[in-house]
Amino acid sequence: MDFLKRIALPGLLLLAPAGLWLSAQEPAFGGRGGGEKGIGAAITGAKEDPAAFDRGAKLYTTNCAGCHGATGRGGPGAPDLIRSLLVLDDEKGILIAPVLRDGRPDAGMPKPGLSEPQIADLVAWLHVQTYAAGHRSTYAFLDVLTGDKKKGESYFNGAGKCNTCHSPTGDLKGIGARYDGFALQGRWLQPRGGRGGRGGGAAASNKSTVTVTVTPTSGKAISGTLDRVDDFSVSLRDSEGLYHSFTRDGATPKVEIHDPLKMHTDMLSKYTDADIHNVTAYLVTLK
Repeated sequence: MDFLKRIALPGLLLLAPAGLWLSAQEPAFGGRGGGEKGIGAAITGAKEDPAAFDRGAKLYTTNCAGCHGATGRGGPGAPDLIRSLLVLDDEKGILIAPVLRDGRPDAGMPKPGLSEPQIADLVAWLHVQTYAAGHRSTYAFLDVLTGDKKKGESYFNGAGKCNTCHSPTGDLKGIGARYDGFALQGRWLQPRGGRGGRGGGAAASNKSTVTVTVTPTSGKAISGTLDRVDDFSVSLRDSEGLYHSFTRDGATPKVEIHDPLKMHTDMLSKYTDADIHNVTAYLVTLK
């Protein structure tokens, strides 16, 4: 759901910088396959239908998580939906649904083409996330180590392709001793780092910075750290800290984005609950 990354519009202001970090202090929930106690409490507290939440979780993971992160707290060039005033003030989809239904073409958000039931399910999922964020101190999180460490190791070295970038005797050595299971699970799912630049999970480092190269029709290419990108503009800061902004018209200028953690982002929609718990069970054994 790439269109969601452009909801930073009047009436959908952000209260915090975009960026996701799922940690023990910032509970948020995807599907309910893990069986954590706090999920049911958040669904009940938000007064949402559990079935709608589950459907919304699948829709969000498949269509939205690639840009906005696993829990809606933003990503490179995509706003934090959980701290959006529009989402926080919404009741029964009155504010959210029109945006999901019609888009905002004037701000670069095309009409998404969602059905009314899909819109309702996504609204339910968002409501649970905002309720969880606002009531995080009331939840007791149970042990997430319910997976099979052997299957997790097989997934790490096989279908997950984790071993193409990471090594249990290299960059991940000792990670199981540094984090508890809950924190570790959040960190490997979304390793970019905390809000405001904090963090440093299993794969997070300065090497995780998203960079961009912009090549105008005339003049030399300019590269730097990506600040923001959408259908109408792209901005960056070069190696000297100078800010550059370009208006976009289709494929002009040429924009090449390099995200070292793209594989993590792409995999978010592919993990099953079993994959997540199995890999976590394996990672905690890396002492």
